[in-house]
Amino acid sequence: MLQLKHWQYNKRSMVIKKTMIEGLIEIIPSVFSDERGYFFELYQNQKFKGLGLNMTFIQDNQSFSKKNVIRGLHFQNAPYSQGKLVMAVTGKVLDIVLDLRSGSPTFGKHEKIILDSRIHNMLYIPEGFAHGFSTLEDSVFFYKCTTYYNKSADGGIRWNDPELNIDWEVNSPIISEKDKSLPTFAEFKHKVGLT
Repeated sequence: MLQLKHWQYNKRSMVIKKTMIEGLIEIIPSVFSDERGYFFELYQNQKFKGLGLNMTFIQDNQSFSKKNVIRGLHFQNAPYSQGKLVMAVTGKVLDIVLDLRSGSPTFGKHEKIILDSRIHNMLYIPEGFAHGFSTLEDSVFFYKCTTYYNKSADGGIRWNDPELNIDWEVNSPIISEKDKSLPTFAEFKHKVGLT
């Protein structure tokens, strides 16, 4: 399990907030603003390591989604599981993370965090989670990944699974055909031998 060394690393660099799910953390950087605009460190390897976040990112992705789009819930199967650092570059998204770690006390539980480009908050999602988001505004979404995308390892769980009962907080959601046809959580558990 991820062990954070400090609750707050430095008021001038970033604030770390634990969530209800072990290993899932929100990161709020210090933003330096003046009449020209703003500056902040999105990622700085040495500072992350100083916080106990000792991972290597090897791929960056970015997407644009119109308001009311739902993407997810997605994951990559082992040995291609991904850790992710995610944020809204523009707009605001409701980020949803589902714990799929079979030995975890929060297995099958989800966490919801609003990622808002106005405060530049980020979410670190370790390996072993399904991830998705809904756009509360037109949004550009950015994420750093610890492993490369591997199509053969693609996995997912249906966004509107009644067992999970996730409120995505959007009306008339826009969803891809692929995401509409993802397995239910019960089907996922059966496939991996957890039922």
